[in-house]
Amino acid sequence: MLDLITCIKSFARTVETSSFSAVAREMGTTQPTISKQIAALEDYLDVQLLVRSTRKMSLTEEGLRFYEHCQSVLEALSEAESSVGKRKTPSGVLRVNCSVAFGQMQVLPRLKRFLDRYPTIKLDLSMSDQFVDLVGEGIDLAIRIGRFADPNLLSQSIGKFRFVTVASTSYLNRFGEPQVPADLLDHNCIVYTRQSTGNEWQFRGTTVVVSGSLRVNNSTALREAVLAGIGIGCSPIWAFSQELENRSLKVVLAEYEPDPIPMQVVYRRGRFQSAKVKCFIEFLMEEFQSEML
Repeated sequence: MLDLITCIKSFARTVETSSFSAVAREMGTTQPTISKQIAALEDYLDVQLLVRSTRKMSLTEEGLRFYEHCQSVLEALSEAESSVGKRKTPSGVLRVNCSVAFGQMQVLPRLKRFLDRYPTIKLDLSMSDQFVDLVGEGIDLAIRIGRFADPNLLSQSIGKFRFVTVASTSYLNRFGEPQVPADLLDHNCIVYTRQSTGNEWQFRGTTVVVSGSLRVNNSTALREAVLAGIGIGCSPIWAFSQELENRSLKVVLAEYEPDPIPMQVVYRRGRFQSAKVKCFIEFLMEEFQSEML
């Protein structure tokens, strides 16, 4: 007997990921099984939904129309499930994405409190300094640092943090301390390529185009390079709290520090918000809005 709901879910996620293999991994099954489910759905509807080739797959006109209806059906189904019985309690797998350093230093140490509070939720935390496609990767929500604008996603502010210019005391003892932002032109600056402004470092009232002998695409690598005394870095202050406390590191150009940077959670736009997403957002707000990181 055809499991229509499962077939619809497999079809919708295949459209969103463009990959039978990705959907199979997500659903804990095999690629042939997903392919058979979609073929069974096409047989049931007596219409071709996907055009498959060795290089890619694409929606037929009927497939696109059906997918648009599937989105509404699956949202309504999830909403109905979460409104009754055991589903009232937040449960299931919650897929969260954040940057590497923020995940290691700020998210992971707090997760036990969340998991103790919601024992029926299983967290799948992915950490990457690249912006992931929430829909394509099946991510429920992501924590983003900085201002955010995407018409396909919703966002919720969870706090702010200080963004500072830092250098190790060993570096400053060798090369001196910059007194104004323009002095950075004479210093070795470590450029973090994933930062939206790149090598244009923004300060209160001015912007400086910096350069140096090292560029990195990972926030953890930036931290290690600054600690090693290679050069000056621009970073969230929470990445160096211990080193600033023991004075092996120093904030420079403090009087030119820019306004605090917002932290946000972003999630897929829909008619309702699932209980597991809602409770995690509330938890993050409790954790981060009470302090300036």
